[in-house]
Amino acid sequence: MKKVAIFLFLLFSKELIAQSETNACKTLSKINALVKEFHYKPKPINDSLSVYVFNHFLKALDGRNDLFLESEINSLKKLKYKLDDNIIHSNCSFLNEFYITYQKAVNRHTIIIETLKKESFPLSSPEIIRSYKTPTPYLTTEADLKKINKKRMLFDVLSEIAQSSPNKDSLIAVFPSISGNIKQKIFDDYTCEATKYNLTTEEFNNLFFTIFCSYFDPHTEFFSTNQKSDFLSLVSSDNYTLGLILSVKEKNDISIDEILPGGPAYFSEKIEIGDQVIKIKSKQEEYLVNCYNFEKIEKILSSNEYKNVWVTLKKKSGEVYTTNLSKQVMRDYQNSVYSYVLERDNQKTGYIKIPSFYSTLENGKTNVSDDVAKEIAKLKEDKITGLIIDLENNGGGSMEEAIMLCGLFINTPYLAQVVTKTNQKEIIGNQKPKNSYTGPIIILINGFSASASEFFANVMQDYNLALIVGTKSLGKATMQEIVPLKDEKNQFLKVTIGEFYRVTGKTNQYNGITPDIEIPSLFDDQMPKESTYPTALKNDKIESIIDTNRFPMNEKQKQAITEYTQKSKTNIEFQKNTRLKATFNQFFTQATVAIPLQFNAVFNKSIGFSKHWKEIEAFVKTEYPFIISNTSNDTKKIQTNDYLKSINSTQIKNLKNNFRVFESIKIMANLK
Repeated sequence: MKKVAIFLFLLFSKELIAQSETNACKTLSKINALVKEFHYKPKPINDSLSVYVFNHFLKALDGRNDLFLESEINSLKKLKYKLDDNIIHSNCSFLNEFYITYQKAVNRHTIIIETLKKESFPLSSPEIIRSYKTPTPYLTTEADLKKINKKRMLFDVLSEIAQSSPNKDSLIAVFPSISGNIKQKIFDDYTCEATKYNLTTEEFNNLFFTIFCSYFDPHTEFFSTNQKSDFLSLVSSDNYTLGLILSVKEKNDISIDEILPGGPAYFSEKIEIGDQVIKIKSKQEEYLVNCYNFEKIEKILSSNEYKNVWVTLKKKSGEVYTTNLSKQVMRDYQNSVYSYVLERDNQKTGYIKIPSFYSTLENGKTNVSDDVAKEIAKLKEDKITGLIIDLENNGGGSMEEAIMLCGLFINTPYLAQVVTKTNQKEIIGNQKPKNSYTGPIIILINGFSASASEFFANVMQDYNLALIVGTKSLGKATMQEIVPLKDEKNQFLKVTIGEFYRVTGKTNQYNGITPDIEIPSLFDDQMPKESTYPTALKNDKIESIIDTNRFPMNEKQKQAITEYTQKSKTNIEFQKNTRLKATFNQFFTQATVAIPLQFNAVFNKSIGFSKHWKEIEAFVKTEYPFIISNTSNDTKKIQTNDYLKSINSTQIKNLKNNFRVFESIKIMANLK
């Protein structure tokens, strides 16, 4: 009977594998068909695709090269130049070979972690751990895998202890009493993390489809309605909330991404963006933040059952603190346009923040172009003599709204060009010119300014209607469309269908927009750019549709650029910004870092970063000497609304600390 059962199991397993391979090939075939039909610049299925998909699929499965053994990779390498042929001939057996090898590696990794937990684990070692900027070569034996995992676990334990206090002597005194709990926490994290490596065949195949799509360009993506959503504590008008937006970072850390004005966290006056959540407590239930407790923590954060919550957090400086928050019902926080009047040296400059290019199709209430027009009208009533439009961190949105926004400032008939798959060039015209504002304009951008933001900034720069200030933008000038796979309800392809070009024939694709005046941002080099993606469409040029000599930069604009460039060399805050940026970058650019696995060495490394981080925090919190006022129109509304008061207070505080806004006000003085 036992032999029969085994035979039936094997037969059933083979049938499942065969069915999975068939379904995977069908999906790949449908994806490939859509790419050929819709993609702006489709690539052939050849050896280049094979190599790219092979390398990047392994990287997605094993990013640090510490899961597979070298022998397993060598065994899989026979597929490296054959994936294209297999896909063309609808032979997806290679996916099963990948999956079996992957499962073997995951099972081995799980056993290694469980073995290490049971063995003697001294909290000091004469060995050294090295961190590399690029993945190390694959290891050759299981003993090597066990050794590297043990070293990493010890380093994580010592780091956790080192970061719990800035006082080394006090930590050494309590080391024996706290090390046990911290060691157990790290062990639990590693055990839980190992379970995340377990992928179903569907998840495994979906990951392969994602890598396959990314070969054509970074923005062509496969996705299904069954994909896991981000772990977020979202605000809702119907639910109680702490007024926080959280996300899971590296090593299963939960950190504060956003603090909603007017909410409980906002009024704590202690919590800051970037703080790490260590522990959550409510109704006598207390949970350390780790992989195992995510579900319970999410319930406390999101459920109306838990009204009163104690949250323990850690700042990047290492300071640990606990605060008590009582949930409340909040109105929806609207991510919409707002404005202020900025005064310095008796000059009034208008300021408009555009967080995203939203439209009535998205939130059903309002749209960017109309909202900006309203803010301009308010600012003109207050007699501004210049306008700053802030597009920092604006990742784009509705291209239709970007076109309509251009119409508020531009009279000329042409805005841009777009080229589609057929190489047909279309001119994007100026739909509704309104001349809402004709004074001097500065547009602020940074590395997160993308897509529709770049479109608007491009047009304003081409006609020299604004000086572009800040750092290089992201560099995305492509457009996408979401198309369902044939005969599928839950599978879709977001496919790149065209590229935007400026009226000059240039494009910001890949390169980003170069500001007229560059003002460094501390974290700009850590922001992902289009050029960092290996399959990003490269920069090129088509024929111009305007005579650029007809729209020269005026003398005041030229003078402002020359004068600021000269003054920045002796600008103390500018130079400090540059120095701190270089210091911060050092932590990310060191090719190899070797650290002895002893508490003193790990603490010194931790405290070194903490010291620099405190200096960065102090700079970020610097208040600059200019006056910020609400428009006369907004002042009356804010006075009678506590919720608007809290939002207004946060926005003013952020503006007061914004170095690039302060420098833009100074630049504006030369444009008036």
